[in-house]
Amino acid sequence: MAMAVAQHRESSSGSSINKHLDAGKYVRYTAEQVEALERVYAECPKPSSLRRQQLIRECPILSNIEPKQIKVWFQNRRCREKQRKEASRLQTVNRKLTAMNKLLMEENDRLQKQVSQLVCENGYMRQQLHTVNASAATDASCDSVVTTPQHSLRDANNPAGLLSIAEETLAEFLSKATGTAVDWVQMPGMKPGPDSVGIFAISQSCSGVAARACGLVSLEPTKIAEILKDRPSWFRDCRNLEVFTMVAAGNDRTIELVYTQTYAPTTLAPARDFWTLRYTTTLENGSLVVCERSLSGSGAGPSAAAAAQFVRAEMLPSGYLIRPCEGGGSIIHIVDHMNLEAWRVPEVLRPLYESSKVVAQKMTIAALRYIRQIAQETSGEVVYGLGRQPAVLRTFSQRLSRGFNDAINGFNDDGWSIMNCDGAEDVIIAINSSKNLSSSSNPANALSFLGGVLCAKASMLLQNVPPAVLVRFLREHRSEWADFNVDAYSALSLKAGTYSYPGMRPTRFTGSQIIMPLGHTIEHEELLEVIRLEGHSLAQEDAFLSRDIHLLQICSGIDENAVGACSELVFAPIDEMFPDDAPLLPSGFRIIPLDSKPSDTQDSLTTNRTLDLTSSLEVGTATNHAAGDAPSCQNSRSVLTIALQFPFDSNLQDNVAAMARQYVRSVIASVQRVAMAISPSGLSPTVGPKLSPGSPEALTLAHWICQSYSYHLGAELLRAESLGGDAVLKNLWQHQDAILCCSLKSLPVFIFANQAGLDMLETTLVALQDITLDKIFDESGRKALCSDFAKLMQQGFAYLPAGICMSTMGRNVSYEQAVAWKVLAADESTVHCLAFCFVNWSFV
Repeated sequence: MAMAVAQHRESSSGSSINKHLDAGKYVRYTAEQVEALERVYAECPKPSSLRRQQLIRECPILSNIEPKQIKVWFQNRRCREKQRKEASRLQTVNRKLTAMNKLLMEENDRLQKQVSQLVCENGYMRQQLHTVNASAATDASCDSVVTTPQHSLRDANNPAGLLSIAEETLAEFLSKATGTAVDWVQMPGMKPGPDSVGIFAISQSCSGVAARACGLVSLEPTKIAEILKDRPSWFRDCRNLEVFTMVAAGNDRTIELVYTQTYAPTTLAPARDFWTLRYTTTLENGSLVVCERSLSGSGAGPSAAAAAQFVRAEMLPSGYLIRPCEGGGSIIHIVDHMNLEAWRVPEVLRPLYESSKVVAQKMTIAALRYIRQIAQETSGEVVYGLGRQPAVLRTFSQRLSRGFNDAINGFNDDGWSIMNCDGAEDVIIAINSSKNLSSSSNPANALSFLGGVLCAKASMLLQNVPPAVLVRFLREHRSEWADFNVDAYSALSLKAGTYSYPGMRPTRFTGSQIIMPLGHTIEHEELLEVIRLEGHSLAQEDAFLSRDIHLLQICSGIDENAVGACSELVFAPIDEMFPDDAPLLPSGFRIIPLDSKPSDTQDSLTTNRTLDLTSSLEVGTATNHAAGDAPSCQNSRSVLTIALQFPFDSNLQDNVAAMARQYVRSVIASVQRVAMAISPSGLSPTVGPKLSPGSPEALTLAHWICQSYSYHLGAELLRAESLGGDAVLKNLWQHQDAILCCSLKSLPVFIFANQAGLDMLETTLVALQDITLDKIFDESGRKALCSDFAKLMQQGFAYLPAGICMSTMGRNVSYEQAVAWKVLAADESTVHCLAFCFVNWSFV
């Protein structure tokens, strides 16, 4: 009886388990079943119910499993995959935070040592003041370390002498990178943190200018050293680097004698070159070091005549300390310390050569950003457009920048020569008669011209104009300063290899500028993009022929908070389907902020004065070669350099030169007009700048718009409490719907828009008056407007159906309804303009 009861219980228990399994709460899969499910998961992580049923039919080993349970398996599998990825991400973040914490602890220890040293020096100086003259006291924290001994060039023939210099350079570099040899202060606007690129500092009160960076990079030390030693690849101002002598010093130590040429940033000062010793070695703790310093002597590179165009600058002990991290990656310390011979440039430019912030942005920060960019590209984190590989796009950016720098500098050994310049011209014209002028690696795609290339360039001083804001405006509103026909001439010359100037067919710019992004750096400090300018021929026989122009363009320095950063807009005409080795002829703008000294405020220069007469800028002896960084003054100043390149036929050289000179002057005038409009000192305290001459003030026009709306439609555009006094303009400006006004001309142009209207058109009040009414509507919108135009003029208003319009950036905008009405002047008999209200608009 007991056995029967036990069997009954066992049977009941088994039945319960089977019911439990049937309920889908737990199933133990065999290895074959898991393998089959994994194969399906690899193809489709989230199969549909039909796919799961098909799976059961196709795989007999899964026939005993319910479809609901298979669905649960895929849910659990996706959850495990998500957890695995999250765990991997957290481990990566943890390693990064651990390394960053170690870096910050080391930085804290260094600062503690610096504080202790300063306290000791302060006590020592107090004692010395009682016994010796204060002028005899020296700053042991800087000058005693960074003063460069005058090594004779004859040491280049003595490996033992070179090794002695190299070891001394190593010791001085390490004292700057991890010690207290230089009084470092945090770079303004660059706070350290887990999401920052690194820790950045600049020198204070020391000889020359210096900058320091340290950060974490997910690359191995040898790879980082290889990248950094190839300075032209990441330092945009490096024209050439040549290793003349390489000496193996044993124990994986290498000594090199290096000649480096750098570009001048403007047309107002000569370029710099360096003759240095570079030492690569490995420390006992496994860290890799690449350090460098200048040698005395006259190392002139491959050509003494070419080196004569440069001013010899001095590199004080600088370099890279690269320490491997546990779990992969490296911690890198970068130090750039140099004397740029500021006394040999015009006084107005000296702040540029005495600023550690500029060195930090151009070299130190740029190096660390470039390494991190390579690291992210290697890991596959960077996605670029139009199917281009990251290395190809990076090469395009480098070629654009290099071509622009070549145009600004115009070195003789590149074939450049000044054309008929007597020193009194405001625009410099340079000619390059080389038949093949290209950075292309493919000779078949080189630029082959019958005449050559002409460059028109000029520099000017801007005051109270934010460089980042100006460059953004020049990028987004090309029609404000550029001549479409000149762009068409350059593009046609590059495409066909023939020249249509003079007498080329006139083309009208439609006003449509479309920006197509290609790529950007990790912090979006530089953008690479293709610009399409839409144009149509004015000749009757070519009325339906498209004259679109494509430009390859880089834009950098558009962050207003980046202290000392240079802002650039460089572009070159390209074919629509440009190959990877397409020839480029770059032109563009460069705006460099100047760290003015307090005394400079007394020298009130006229806003936007052109500074092309270098003869009028006396180059005197500097009063202090160790000036360091001066605090910024209230009136910010910057130097704008423009360089535009044009291909030409030798028979048309004079014609193209005259056109180029006049065009650059026209561009300068346009830039000055734009600069005055965006300058804080030139802005009106009202909503925006005044309207065009002959138009009423903004407040009066706002009253006319609201009163006319009420008169024609019998309703109020604004609430009753918003119609009194000055409030009408404020509330009209902040109205949620886009309100625009256009003139009553044969070709209506916009004369006013509220904030929503400017946002919809993606423009500004300054550029608004260049936009015509027909350009914002699509074909159906234009037809609807034409059909209702008679009704609008007869009864004073019209309702337009929902449709699509287009912004100045080429984006489509949808709206539910548009209302148009005539805006009457105060006498209610004169029609001043037409107003449009686009209701519930949004970007498509």
